[in-house]
Amino acid sequence: MEKENTTEQAIINVIKEIFDPEIPVNIYALGLIYKIDIKNHDVHIVMTLTSPNCPVAESLPLEVKNKVERLPTIKSCHVEVVFDPPWNTDMMSEEAQLELGLL
Repeated sequence: MEKENTTEQAIINVIKEIFDPEIPVNIYALGLIYKIDIKNHDVHIVMTLTSPNCPVAESLPLEVKNKVERLPTIKSCHVEVVFDPPWNTDMMSEEAQLELGLL
């Protein structure tokens, strides 16, 4: 029996388990994930950080890569960190904005 293809939603669910250390919200709800591409069991994720001086600039993308690569049908995951467009609170989900008292 062939393994089911991993969907973008499965990847999103894994990413939602990763929290920003300074803000008690997962990085997906924060709007740090800009793009997820899946091709032939290889994943390319474009993400940003809350600031270029983020204390987890090295470890957060690595955590995303490692968690996504643990999914059974994923061969590899490349995480690209970009700062354009720059992150701002408008990129957060409504739920995250409510949780942080921004709405």
